[in-house]
Amino acid sequence: MTDDLIALDRLAVQESVRLVGLVRDGDWRRDTPCAGWTVGRLVAHMTAQHRGFAAGARGVGDDLAHWREPAEGGADLVAAHRAGALDVIAAFDEPGVLEREFALPELGRDGPGPGGGWPGRIAVGFHLVDYAVHAWDVAVALGVPAELPEPVVAAALKVALRVPADPLSSAPGAAFGPPVDPAGDGSDLDRMLRLLGRDPLRWPAAKPQI
Repeated sequence: MTDDLIALDRLAVQESVRLVGLVRDGDWRRDTPCAGWTVGRLVAHMTAQHRGFAAGARGVGDDLAHWREPAEGGADLVAAHRAGALDVIAAFDEPGVLEREFALPELGRDGPGPGGGWPGRIAVGFHLVDYAVHAWDVAVALGVPAELPEPVVAAALKVALRVPADPLSSAPGAAFGPPVDPAGDGSDLDRMLRLLGRDPLRWPAAKPQI
């Protein structure tokens, strides 16, 4: 996963941009698989996370202004999400990003890095699983398929297998919720979703086009 991690993350982010671009004015208040979150709330969260991870990659993630969520709806949010996605793609494309230490205050300030941050490979892995799952969340909320290539899902599953039990990944885990049984059954996509608190049977529009 390490050699292709950035490329796979980019594919997940690009799919999230495509799906958010499908949101129309009447969709912002739709429910999503994120308990209690509307489409507007979810996309605002996604936008802030892109900006925050980009800041983390550039060594300024401790500035909480980068993690501030925009307003929850409208064309401005679609544009803000797209801009945030392009920002994090550019940040992750910078040379040596996987060897950097990210400051990610939402994950905690006691990470495993020597400076209390998060090693780049761990941080980008968290971002990958976040956007594989959130792309699916947006897709099923809209009733359309998520087009997640199998290598993206397989890599995200490797991260997701650590999330419920690994204290280093408490931030994505807390956002996702406890595993849904039977977490070990089904396709890689179903396994990833169940591990992160989603029940794919409740949202049958989510079949990937691979």
